Parts: sequence; structure tokens; C-alpha cells
Amino acid sequence: MPGKQPEAAAEARVAGAEDEAVEGLGGLTMEELQQGQEAARALEDMMALSTQSLVRAELDELYQEVRVLGQGRFGRVLLVTHRQKGTSLALKQLPKSSTSLRGFLYEFCVGLALGTHPAIVEAYGIGIESAASYSLLSEPVLHGALIAFIQPKVGLTQPAAQRCATQLASALEHIHAHGLVYRDLKPENVLVCDPGVQRVKLADFGHTRPRGTMLRLAGPPIPYTAPELCAPPPLPDGLPIQPALDAWALGVLVFCLLTGYFPWDQPLEETDPFYDDFLVWQASGLPQDRPQPWFGLAPAADSLLWGLLDPRPRKRSPVSAVRGYLGRPWRQRKGEVEEVEEVQEVDKVEEVGKLEEAEGPGGD
Repeated sequence: MPGKQPEAAAEARVAGAEDEAVEGLGGLTMEELQQGQEAARALEDMMALSTQSLVRAELDELYQEVRVLGQGRFGRVLLVTHRQKGTSLALKQLPKSSTSLRGFLYEFCVGLALGTHPAIVEAYGIGIESAASYSLLSEPVLHGALIAFIQPKVGLTQPAAQRCATQLASALEHIHAHGLVYRDLKPENVLVCDPGVQRVKLADFGHTRPRGTMLRLAGPPIPYTAPELCAPPPLPDGLPIQPALDAWALGVLVFCLLTGYFPWDQPLEETDPFYDDFLVWQASGLPQDRPQPWFGLAPAADSLLWGLLDPRPRKRSPVSAVRGYLGRPWRQRKGEVEEVEEVQEVDKVEEVGKLEEAEGPGGD
């Protein structure tokens, strides 16, 4: 209608101005930027208080070591018991030689800030400084990391894959609601609560950062690295991080849970042929023309992963999208495609056994 034209033109100008503002903030809206800044201020305040409450003691004075639960480049996690009370605890020990006091306090306070969530390892709020290390205590999760449960070239059972995806999506939503981005989703950082993989918990918050923190990629990208991190940064200081980074990593992890291998080595156009094939297939909108690594997946899984793995971060589905695909098959029924073992022999796709060599996106 003619009378509506000025109103429509005004709306278009406002929308254009908003798009320009978002571009100027590196893809963040003002509200998103403020949320991240509030989270950063809250963490700084908590770190200042936590410095004063650190327990200064040698670990063997307080705790008896039972066994090692996990070990990485920057530290180890031990199952310990309190010498007086007999309580079982998980103790993460970080050597001072590779960890600053600020770095330790940051990870310690992120755990506290997240509070209690059924799919996040609960922090106990006790930080310890000894002569050679910093340590923090949390609930013990005794069945190891999810990586040990993923069968190469097979993955998990479909019910287990859906359970893991649902619980991890909920944990990431919780983190995002606190103005933070997890940034390091991979099977090594997911702990399993029982032999049947009924419950899992997200652990290790050393890479977690407030939304909008400027980030540059350090080192070569891995499958979990979102493609926007692989491109030249939009601002001189890097890319302002967004929850879309976690959505991408969740998509790659769901693919691994369903297949037992990575969809590609690196999300780089004209570098990784498997990633190029995926982009062509995704743009076609024709699920039946799937590339070979995607054989065996059902249409519901196609739709879920197309959304989580959209190369455009502002168009990417949020992690909560997982819930819309529950109760539907994520794998093809037997007889609809060849057996999984026969169709997944792809030379350049890494088996999930090699996931242990992958590192999360580094650099701050």
C-alpha cells in the first residue's frame, strides 16, 4: 500500500544501521557485547576474592592419592580422598612451571561462576597453592573421557549419541547464558558417569572466555575449528568470539558420535576436498546426493548438522537445535544403505582414534 512505503523505508534504514553496527563490532550486537563485558567483570571480581582464599599447603598433607583419572600437557587429574573425612574428590593439579596464578584463578573462577548443572562437572570452590603447583577440587567422575567409548568407524549406539548430544547442548546453553563461550568441545573434555554412557559431564574450562573476547587462531585448524576462525580476522585484534563457535564444534562432535570419524581434516575451502564436498552438498539442499563420509546418516541428522555446521556464523543453528531432532532416527535403517563398515573406508578422513592427537583452538 502506498501509505506504508515511508514506514517500510524507515524500517529498512534502521535494519541497515543495525547491520552496520553489528559489522563494526565484529558481528556482535551491542547487547551481546554488553553481556560478555558483564561476564568478564564478574570473573575479575571473583578472581580478586579467590586470591585471598587460596589454601596454602602441600597436597599430601590434606589428601591421599588413589589413582590418576586423566593427564594432559598442562596438568593431571587425580582421584584423592580427604585424609580426615575420607571423602572422594577429583583434584586437578597444574604445575607452576606451565601455569600462572592468574591462569589458574581464571579456570577456578569459571567453574564457580557456572554453578550447578547436571551436565557440567561441579566445582567445589577449594583452590590450593603448594610449592610447585596450583590445584582445584571438583566432583569425581570415574569412567573416563568420552573418547574411550567412541568405536572407530562406528561411533556410539544411536540412543547414546542422542543422549550425549542432548546433555552437551544443555551444558553449552548454560555456559552461553552466563555470557561465556566454552571453546574447547571435544571427546577428551567430556567425562562419562557410567559404563552405559547414560550421563556425561563437560569438564575443563581453561579455554572458556567471555563472549566478545578477541581471539586469533594459533596453529593449524582442526575439524572442530569453526571456519570463521580460519579466515582473516574482521578486526585488527582478531575475531570476537561467539557461541556459534561452540555450535560448530558440537556439530563435528555429533558427526563423530554417529560415524566414528571426522567429517574433514580442516574446514578450509579449496584445501580439504571433504569439506568442499560438504559445502557443495549443503548448498544443493539435496540430502540424497550426500558425499561418501555422510553415508549412513538419516535425513534428521542431515538437517541438524547442516544447521550446526553452517559456514556463516550468524546463520548457524544454536546448540539448542539438538532438541528439535530427538526421537527421530539419526542413522539410516539397515538395508537402506550398505553396511557402515563398507561405506566408511575413506582414505583421508581421520579415524576417531586419532582424535587424541587433536588440540582445541588455541591462542587468546
